[in-house]
Amino acid sequence: MSGLRKHIVFWSILCSMIALINACKVGEDYVKPQQEGPISFRQDFPKDTAISNIPWWKLFQDSVLVSLIDTALVNNIDIQIAISRIEESQLYLEISRADLYPSIGYNTYGSSTANSEASGLANNIGVGLNISYTVDLWQKIKTLNEVALQEYLASEEAYKTLNISIVAAMANAYVALRDVDNRLIIAEKTADNFKENLEVMQARFNAGIISDVDLSQSKIQLIEAQAAIEVFERSRVKIENAISILLGTAPKSMPRGLSLFEQISLPRVPVGLPSELINRRPDILMAERKLHAQTLRIGVAEALKYPSLTLSLDMGAQLINPVSLFADLGAQLLGPIFNAGKLQRNVEVERERTEQLLLNYQMTYLLALQEVEDAMIEVETYKKEYHLRDEQMKLATNAAHLAWVRYDGGMTNYLEVLNLQNSQFNAELKASEAFKQQLSSIINLYQALGGGWTVDIPRQAN
Repeated sequence: MSGLRKHIVFWSILCSMIALINACKVGEDYVKPQQEGPISFRQDFPKDTAISNIPWWKLFQDSVLVSLIDTALVNNIDIQIAISRIEESQLYLEISRADLYPSIGYNTYGSSTANSEASGLANNIGVGLNISYTVDLWQKIKTLNEVALQEYLASEEAYKTLNISIVAAMANAYVALRDVDNRLIIAEKTADNFKENLEVMQARFNAGIISDVDLSQSKIQLIEAQAAIEVFERSRVKIENAISILLGTAPKSMPRGLSLFEQISLPRVPVGLPSELINRRPDILMAERKLHAQTLRIGVAEALKYPSLTLSLDMGAQLINPVSLFADLGAQLLGPIFNAGKLQRNVEVERERTEQLLLNYQMTYLLALQEVEDAMIEVETYKKEYHLRDEQMKLATNAAHLAWVRYDGGMTNYLEVLNLQNSQFNAELKASEAFKQQLSSIINLYQALGGGWTVDIPRQAN
């Protein structure tokens, strides 16, 4: 058998063995875990799933709020960090894919030598081409590619999760800002009324009609309203500062749109079924992607226990006369013999990490159920609470007016007037807060459901 035929037979046998081994795979295939949950939610809500395609914050019909949210989704610093992480994950995915292909390099060299038996210098110049390829034994490289893909998809879900959080945070902050604005108006109006009361009481004191006790009580009442103004002024600036950070800007004043009570009550929110959260909430999908990637890493750790094969081809030419060509084809098989169980321990470590992420996935789903249930009961109870607070405010306003008429007619003492006027002040503040909480509960429900928004993920390539 000629040398050429021997080489052909050798490489044919080697390629056949490679193909056979390459068809083998170590590790376990990923199977999506089944979550056991309730068939339906405890609260009675509609089950329509159209929520997943509704930009719900536009239902508030406040153009300023919509503009703030749109700006935050572009300029928020955390959003930009998340986009960078997506691009980073995409680059890692492309790096891992490169391992599926041969690596090609080049080299050049030159030398001059001299010896005593010949005159002059012996020059040698050459160029070379190096090709190497790691055979994907045990499908380790393919598995690493799938790991990188799942990590990339997890980064996309993290981006979606952040989008939901930014939208909800901005909507809640804006509603809180309009509530503080409304309570500041209430406090300023009340302070003006109390100031008028004080002027009346001061005139009566000067005329000797009332004692200094009634006058002092009137002053205390005015100071309480004036102090409330300072509290709400402080809160308003702090909320504006928080909104500024969400917008990715330095603290500044915020524009205003509709007043608090002009923010419409949104329609009854469709919640779907508990099982639909698994396919809709991006934080659950992110946890599942990470679990998928980690499960595959068990196979990668298993593959390290077996041999690896690298094929190489070196070609080149010497360029000084006479020109000569050369080629060298080789194969290198490397494998562990003894490592005191280190590689097996690595496999066990990956299994424990997989178990941790499985538990994290299960906990993420349970927390999602809790958040939806909490938000639903908040929607129902805050709606009822606001109606009660509104009725309380009307009664307190009427009672305070009648008390002043009775006091002015000498039918009651000033303490009754103070109590009822303070009750009116507190009732107005609580009604404002209750309406704000009602709006916030709807925002929180949409956030908990993980739907009601659409978003394009910036990327350089699919």
